[in-house]
Amino acid sequence: MGECGGDGSNGGPTHAASASFPVEVYNCAMGSPDCSQCLGREDLGHLCVWSDGCRLRGPLQPMTGTCPAPEIRAIEPLSGPLDGGTLLTIRGRNLGRRLSDVAHGVWIGGVACEPLADRYTVSEEIVCVTGPAAGAFSDVVTVNASKEGRSRERFSYVLPLVHSLEPAMGPKAGGTRITIHGSDLHVGSELQVLLNNTEPCAELVRMDTSITCTVPGGALPAPVPVCVRLERRGCVHGNLSFWYMRNPVITAISPRRSPVSGGRTITVAGERFHMVQNVSMAVHRIGRQPTLCKVLNATLITCPSPGALSNASAPVDFFINGRVYTDEVAVAEELLDSEEAQRGSRFRLDYLPDPQFSTAKREKWIKHHPGEPLTLVIHKEQDSLGLESHEYRVKIGQVACDIQIVSERVIHCSVNESLDTAEGQLPITIQVGNFNQTIATLQLGGSETAIIVSIVICSVLLLLSVVALFVFCTKSRRAERYWQKTLLQMEEMESQIREEIRKGFAELQTDMTDLTKELNRSQGIPFLEYKHFVTRTFFPKCSSLYEERYILPSQTLNSQGSCTVQETHPLLGEWKIPESCRPNMEEGISLFSSLLNNKHFLIVFVHALEQQKDFAVRDRCNLASLLTIALHGKLEYYTSIMKELLVDLIDASAAKNPKLMLRRTESVVEKMLTNWMSICMYSCLRETVGEPFFLLLCAIKQQINKGSIDAITGKARYTLNEEWLLRENIEAKPRNLNVSFQGCGMDSLSVRAMDTDTLTQVKEKILEAFCKNVPYSQWPRAEDVDLEWFASSTQSYILRDLDDTSVVEDGRKKLNTLAHYKIPEGASLAMSLTDKKDNTLGRVKDLDTEKYFHLVLPTDELAETKKSHRQSHRKKVLPEIYLTRLLSTKGTLQKFLDDLFKAILSIREDKPPLAVKYFFDFLEEQAERRGISDPDTLHIWKTNSLPLRFWVNILKNPQFVFDIDKTDHIDACLSVIAQAFIDACSISDLQLGKDSPTNKLLYAKEIPEYRKIVQRYYKQIHDMTPLSEQEMNAHLAEESRKYQNEFNTNVAMAEIYKYAKRYRPQIMTALEANPTARRTQLQHKFELVVALMEDNIYECYSEA
Repeated sequence: MGECGGDGSNGGPTHAASASFPVEVYNCAMGSPDCSQCLGREDLGHLCVWSDGCRLRGPLQPMTGTCPAPEIRAIEPLSGPLDGGTLLTIRGRNLGRRLSDVAHGVWIGGVACEPLADRYTVSEEIVCVTGPAAGAFSDVVTVNASKEGRSRERFSYVLPLVHSLEPAMGPKAGGTRITIHGSDLHVGSELQVLLNNTEPCAELVRMDTSITCTVPGGALPAPVPVCVRLERRGCVHGNLSFWYMRNPVITAISPRRSPVSGGRTITVAGERFHMVQNVSMAVHRIGRQPTLCKVLNATLITCPSPGALSNASAPVDFFINGRVYTDEVAVAEELLDSEEAQRGSRFRLDYLPDPQFSTAKREKWIKHHPGEPLTLVIHKEQDSLGLESHEYRVKIGQVACDIQIVSERVIHCSVNESLDTAEGQLPITIQVGNFNQTIATLQLGGSETAIIVSIVICSVLLLLSVVALFVFCTKSRRAERYWQKTLLQMEEMESQIREEIRKGFAELQTDMTDLTKELNRSQGIPFLEYKHFVTRTFFPKCSSLYEERYILPSQTLNSQGSCTVQETHPLLGEWKIPESCRPNMEEGISLFSSLLNNKHFLIVFVHALEQQKDFAVRDRCNLASLLTIALHGKLEYYTSIMKELLVDLIDASAAKNPKLMLRRTESVVEKMLTNWMSICMYSCLRETVGEPFFLLLCAIKQQINKGSIDAITGKARYTLNEEWLLRENIEAKPRNLNVSFQGCGMDSLSVRAMDTDTLTQVKEKILEAFCKNVPYSQWPRAEDVDLEWFASSTQSYILRDLDDTSVVEDGRKKLNTLAHYKIPEGASLAMSLTDKKDNTLGRVKDLDTEKYFHLVLPTDELAETKKSHRQSHRKKVLPEIYLTRLLSTKGTLQKFLDDLFKAILSIREDKPPLAVKYFFDFLEEQAERRGISDPDTLHIWKTNSLPLRFWVNILKNPQFVFDIDKTDHIDACLSVIAQAFIDACSISDLQLGKDSPTNKLLYAKEIPEYRKIVQRYYKQIHDMTPLSEQEMNAHLAEESRKYQNEFNTNVAMAEIYKYAKRYRPQIMTALEANPTARRTQLQHKFELVVALMEDNIYECYSEA
């Protein structure tokens, strides 16, 4: 049931064919829980009256003029300074029908409180600014809206005071943590601490009697006033000042050498260390985690040396009070070299290998009888660390061994207390800094019986050893001969692999150089247009929109043998609806668009849909992509929505396992992030990564084509994927063919093929040679052309995969090859467009393997059982030898893969990745807010948001970027490359063994170096200058402008509306529950959209 009134002030009208005036439908009972909200609807023209609830006022019923007295349920805060300015929040019921009712009716005792218009919520909440008070007092808060309401709590005016500040001095570099003592310092809503009346003190923490903050840097050594300011009024009386002193100076560090494990005590000498509150030590490039130091006095600091990644000399930085130490005198007098000047420090630390120790006789077990004195002699390997006696720690179990003598190579220590005999064995460990080494185990002796038993056991073992030695000697010669033979085979195989890699790389490098020249001469790399890149990336054949409405027109061959194919995606075409429905639907879509551009509505809308159990992951991804298209022209707004949703996602993940965040795409915001990265990284993809990626694809294809390829199974001699490896030694010889393509308008070309190629494979290589400068979508297909061989001036043959001459083996037909037709080197062939497409075979790879084969017959398990054990074992084992071809292919392609990874993980100075910097800074800010300091977690967040979310998707799907043919075999090779990229971005240790999959083993040697590149890339992004919101918004606005009008946003809006219609009740409930949405009447505007759309949209689509 609903009531209706006739002024139409709340949104657009409902449509009616016979109506000539607008009609607004409303329900007084909805959204009006109290009298003030009910009567306040009079401003909207609603005829509502309060009578035990909000009801429609009858035509003769008088208007009730008053409501019950205001009911104040809570006030916040409960105190403020005498100067006023505190934002006082009053919550309750019947707090006025409109702002004018309470504009001058809020008082604290005799002091007025001025309500803020933009913070007023009808009947429910008043936010006002307190006025100044003459003296301290406490009183209730009153609200007068025709009747007076009083709060149960009292608001107190107090006089904050400050007494002292400590410490009163600090270095002018800043970073000193000061504490201001006083009383009533917790009052008010806003606090500032200013030095010299302009510079804010950071990281404020305040309590009732103290304020703690970090002072900024100062310009000159001098005292500056310290102002504690509440509510942006005057300074709290206290007359405080802080002295900026000259910065501490470091003059020397000793010693200057450290074991690679770190932990050696480094003594730092200097001046003015009495002002140092905290200090840490870090090592550039090779250093591990920085270490915390200890201040001994005004001139000495001790620091444990950080651990290092390798043995090298590296610069050292000190951080004093959180600020990096700079030697100002040395910088000013130009005493430092270029690298030192950049860091502002000249100190270095030489890292040497950890010291090595052993017992005097290098034994691993030392016997000791309890009660006897114990003295250990420890041998030390020669090193250059220059360790002193106090730097060694020797322990036997948990008992310290007293060091008595230390020389260059020998350490003597003794134990004066009794050892615990409960365990029977105690480890002997020696420690230098962080380095620990267990050099032996001390075995505590027992009774004489144990000694006798030991002797018997040793005698038995000796006898068994003699027998084993005799058996070993009888077989040693046979084993030696077998080993020598195996060694020769291994050396021969290694030589063959090395020669194959060298030859293959030389050939491929020559071919790729020619390809690069051709790219420069021709139209270049076949990039897809931006709009096709977006539709393929956003809707990768998984959304309902794509499946229902994606249309590919049939290919029509032109006279040049090429065909034109234009992708027709619904988002790229017109919005097809009948003209009779267009006015109402366009008005509804326009109003719906304005709602989606309201942040409060869109956030509530997304959350409401995600809470529905039947809103599947597929729907979430589809909705996210549609929202991206709909808001593509306002990327700044889209980014703000994505960030707000991400904050909610981070809050949910931080409460569980933060390392799992963004690992998958299971929510709307995760797909929105994928799309955002795709838009922002498109320029980098096209201008920086595109060429090395395309060259890698060409290199993979050419390397695969250099060997035999089974047309039915797809397995090849050269590949990166073990599952696609042809584990047979098929000898293939190259054939250079002179081919002409009738109707192509080009001269004949020399095309290189293999004599094991089927005729379809030969056609594909010929088409690639003739059409290499044309996008793949415009190529004719192999089934569209005929291939004719001119054997002589009078004889010619049409070459096909299957014909009457095909050979039959084991009941299966073998596909015809160049070798089958005995086509010689330099043969003349002609290719022409066929008049009638031959579809009798279909795709070769889909042929029934029970009837056809190409290079290898399928394994017949029944026949295998009839063979001898030795033959079957040979069949099973020998194919593993061909795994070495994976290494050959990898070595040939290595340079192209390195170039691609370098392009992805490098930063161009002329075009830095602004979006990546902005988003990584956002992640770091969110982690800091939640107290997440684990660097591994941040690394995982960054990896999940860019490399794994965007780059891996591109590496696996080059057809998203280029107009090319991605075969199943190239797809398998790209999966191996993508796995290597994933492993490079991971921080977990690779636990690899002989049973590990080859796609992980193949690049295991390169992964550590790739990981360094990834770490360096993240470091470079971190060191970039932060972007302000204005700079990022300008960049996003430019991206929106470049690709404006590429998509039909009305189609996207109509698809989004389908979800709004399906979950209409849930969305309305969520809007009603949201105070902001309720205050801005968003639920009514949404109802207007439904009223405009629901009677027409499905009917119109069915007519279309």
